[in-house]
Amino acid sequence: MSQLNIMDSEVDIVVGALHSDLTSFMNEWKPIFSQYHLIIVKDPELKEDLIIPDGFDLDVYTQQDIDRIVGASNSIKFSGYSCRYFGYLMSRKKYIISIDDDCVPAKDDKGLLVEFVAQHISNLSTPATPFFFNTLYDPFRKGADFVRGYPFSLRSGVACSLSCGLWLNLADYDAPTQALKPSLRNTRYVDAVLTIPAGAMLPVSGINIAFDREVVGPALCPALRLAGEGKFRWETMEDIWCGLCVKVTCDHLKLGVKSGLPYVWRNERGSAVESLKKEWEGVKLMEEVVPFFQTLRLPEAAVTAEACFLEIAKAVKEKLGRSNQMFARAADAMVEWVEIWKNAGSGPLPVDN
Repeated sequence: MSQLNIMDSEVDIVVGALHSDLTSFMNEWKPIFSQYHLIIVKDPELKEDLIIPDGFDLDVYTQQDIDRIVGASNSIKFSGYSCRYFGYLMSRKKYIISIDDDCVPAKDDKGLLVEFVAQHISNLSTPATPFFFNTLYDPFRKGADFVRGYPFSLRSGVACSLSCGLWLNLADYDAPTQALKPSLRNTRYVDAVLTIPAGAMLPVSGINIAFDREVVGPALCPALRLAGEGKFRWETMEDIWCGLCVKVTCDHLKLGVKSGLPYVWRNERGSAVESLKKEWEGVKLMEEVVPFFQTLRLPEAAVTAEACFLEIAKAVKEKLGRSNQMFARAADAMVEWVEIWKNAGSGPLPVDN
């Protein structure tokens, strides 16, 4: 499989705005963002007007747009971090890069600015190798290749549909870990990318990801919401659930998922101790959720992300929803999302009346 040539015009950068004043955030990213189209979605629960500096090519969406385009959704809430998914819905580009508004560009181990977009594009434009692990990480990166013993029949790889970047400073620990180790920070920059093996689950974080919207976009949905969900990463599980769904989808469709570069720098937010009670529900749920996804097998007839997502929703309803209404609601949201995607997530963008 040859490397793809992804044009800048094929990329949207989506930002979920949970802060009203984006001046510092946007200016920090200006050297990188200025050559791309941006979609900024304002958290519907944010009361203040957004403050965005000039010099960017962007579209801004608010609660009014969500109401106009999606309508009164019974299952899907685009509040908090989930507002980013409305940006995925509104994009008409093939590729989406998503970044949180509490992150700024990082520097590599040589002190150079990380090529954030370029590295995500590199991950998506080169094949992934999920069916046999290469011990030298990504064999398609410069200076690397397949190691001895790697079957030649698998060396062409498969298309990579999801790129999961990392971050320095405040790592993606859960609230119990961060509360027990309040000074723990990620200071180690590892210059590596690897393909997640087929069948292996991973906790995808929406903080810093890129994906092929046309291929797997319908499988990224903010379906699962905790009863006491809050406004900090420790208090949400929508992206963890979303990542499990999209990984099962990619495995079934023989698509690849990569993790590693690019890094961003994540600033301090919230209190792990205060978030502990809210997140504990999610910590317990994972003990039930992960085995379910590890053993889930989709029918051969499911040949698109939409079909896979509906099959996952059906299994969630039947196997998890009977004992916990939270899962039943998640299954309903997944079915509704596919319908919304069909109506609003493709073709011409809806216009104001």
